[in-house]
Amino acid sequence: MTTSNKHPDAPWRNFYGRVRGKTLKPAQEAYLNEDLDTLSPGLVDWDVNPDRTPLDLNALFSGKPVWLEIGFGGGEHLVHQAATYPDVGIIGCEPFINVVAMLLGKIRKAGVSNLRVHPGDVRNLFDVLPEASLDKAFLLYPDPWPKKRHHKRRFVTQEHLEPLARALKPGAEFRVATDIPDYVRQTLIEVPKAGFEWLGEGPEDWRKPWGDWISTRYEQKALREGRTPHYLTFRRLG
Repeated sequence: MTTSNKHPDAPWRNFYGRVRGKTLKPAQEAYLNEDLDTLSPGLVDWDVNPDRTPLDLNALFSGKPVWLEIGFGGGEHLVHQAATYPDVGIIGCEPFINVVAMLLGKIRKAGVSNLRVHPGDVRNLFDVLPEASLDKAFLLYPDPWPKKRHHKRRFVTQEHLEPLARALKPGAEFRVATDIPDYVRQTLIEVPKAGFEWLGEGPEDWRKPWGDWISTRYEQKALREGRTPHYLTFRRLG
């Protein structure tokens, strides 16, 4: 599937993933109608911010450190991090509206108030994130695009990694989790090119999850199917 931004000044960008699946449940429709506007960080979409004015993250999160999760899936990890670190502000970015609705329900249930949601392409968010404004980023079980001709669609290409590096502070942490060996290979090649240092020194550094990790439904599926998770930690240089 290919989409583009609506505003005439917006750059044309391919988007290959789904943005909507099966019909939403009434409760999920209610979450979207009642909660999304409040939780969505304004100025991200081109139609409301054609000049690409940077987000005021200090105002958005009252001066808290800011983290970013790229493609939050079922939202388990995002909500877990928000509950574990109430003194941090976290933005979750996900274009698939069905899982956005799922996340909003989890946010209500958990009662966390330090989350914001961008229901769209992370590249639009990168446009308006101030330089060196993020303290941490997560890329957890991203779409593997297994066919070789589709590898350029993976997040771990310079198209995505360079703006991510620009938005991260020097010394900021970038975590990647995947169960796809070839995604590990591409990650270890491409992420350092964008200005990161891999912190792995021995097998336990990529075999053991982080101390504050919560296993997601995607990871549980991978384990049931006999695949091995890899946990890669990078540090932004500079």
